This record gives sequence, C-alpha cells and structure tokens, in this order.
Amino acid sequence: MSDQPAELLDLQELLAVATEAAARASRLLVDERPADLGVAATKSSPTDPVTEMDRASERLVVQTVLARRPGDGFFGEEGADRPGTSGVVWVIDPIDGTVNYLYDHPFWAVSVAAEHAGEAVVGVVAVPALGETFWAVRGGGAFLSSAAGDRPLRVNPAVGLDRALVGTGFGYAAERRARQGAIVGQLLPQVRDVRRGGSAAFDLCCLAAGRLDAYYERGVQRWDTAAGALVAREAGAVVGGVRGAPASSELTVAAAPGLFDELAALLAELGADSD
Repeated sequence: MSDQPAELLDLQELLAVATEAAARASRLLVDERPADLGVAATKSSPTDPVTEMDRASERLVVQTVLARRPGDGFFGEEGADRPGTSGVVWVIDPIDGTVNYLYDHPFWAVSVAAEHAGEAVVGVVAVPALGETFWAVRGGGAFLSSAAGDRPLRVNPAVGLDRALVGTGFGYAAERRARQGAIVGQLLPQVRDVRRGGSAAFDLCCLAAGRLDAYYERGVQRWDTAAGALVAREAGAVVGGVRGAPASSELTVAAAPGLFDELAALLAELGADSD
C-alpha cells in the first residue's frame, strides 16, 4: 500500500476503524478490569502509573486496525511505534486518565486518532464510564454519540475571561505541579472557575460540548490530544500555544475564537509554558 494524497483518503473508512477500535478497547477495559487493579510500572514519576490494562488496550487497538488496514503506522503511548507504508499513522492513548481508571473515577477515555501528513483527519474519544463517544472528521464537524443518539457539537460563544469556566491538568513531577499550582492560583481570581478532570482528551471534548469555555495544560503529549484537539477544532475551537506557537507539550490552549486570544495572552504573561 503506497502513500496516498489526502484527498484520496476514505475518511469514513478511517472513522469506522477508529470507532470500532475505541469501542473494543472500551469493552475490554470495563469488562476485564481487575477487582484488585495493580500498577505494573511508572513512567515520569512514581505517581504516573502504567497498568497492564493500558498495554492490553493498546494491543487491542493495534490489532483491530491491522486487521483492516495492514499498511498503516502507529504511535502509541505504551510503545506501539512503526511508520507504516500507507501514509496514515494511528495515534493511540489506550487509557487517557490512567489514575482515574485506577481509582474507578469515571473521567478516563480511550483516544484514537488517524493522522495523515502529520495532521489528524479522524478522531474518536470514547468515555466508557459515561456511555459517551466523541468523534470528528476533518472538515466534517464534531459529534457526540450516546444512548440519546448522535448530536453535533459546538463550542460556547466566546465570553470574557472573567466569565470563563477553564479546564486544566497537572503534571506528575512534584516540581512541575508546584509551578502549575502557583499559576492556577494567579489565574483563578481572573476567571469564573477552574476544573481539573484528569484526562486531556476528555477535557478537549468537554470544551467541544460546551461543558467548558476553555482549556490549557502544560506537558500533554501527542497521544493525549490528537483526537480531542480535532474534536475541539471541528466544534469551532482554536487550539494552539502561546506567543504564536502551535499547541505542543510546552503548552496547549483551546477556546472559542476571541476568548483564546485573551487566555493565551494571560497564560504567556504568567509563564505557564515554562517550569
């Protein structure tokens, strides 16, 4: 299978594969969650766990994709890494919000995105504990599927910063958390309120669904945001960094146009993109 121009990609096929993969991984994580769930290893710090369920979820997503698209590449949080030959790379976070999953807190997600030429073209974020699946196709809008059916998503109209409900997250390293806490302390008096959900993918989808007005976080990785950022963008959000930089692990900011500029400027002033 050779690399294809973007216009020749079958985005509906990619969406179907992503949806199936996320659904199968979700069922695994719910149905086979051990009663005594243990931490298999740690990543960046002793409080940043990797579970056997993370690894099993990622393996299942990869197997599901390969069964239908054997030439595709992968980039997963738990080690799936191959370039492929089709030009499509699947970016996988098998459990975004692993600590929430460990504690049986409902705010965790399976995030699956298909990228072409470095840009997400399909994104699916499944939140099994809530019975919700967020999805988007580039240029085709963003949607939420639940027991109530499918509905299109649109970010809230831009409000002033003082009326914005802002989502954020914190790193695992103590030094970074201390710095991030200090920044939140300066931000909090200037916004309506702050929420910390524990899953970047879900936070971005909450922005798309109007459950948040804005979101920012330092330290998120490509697998954390690939699908959720596409959902947010397709729902009308601006997703970027500060000082004109693109969204990255340095800082990712997302909000409706207008509010984005105001929040990004304040975060730059507070130095939220540095430790």
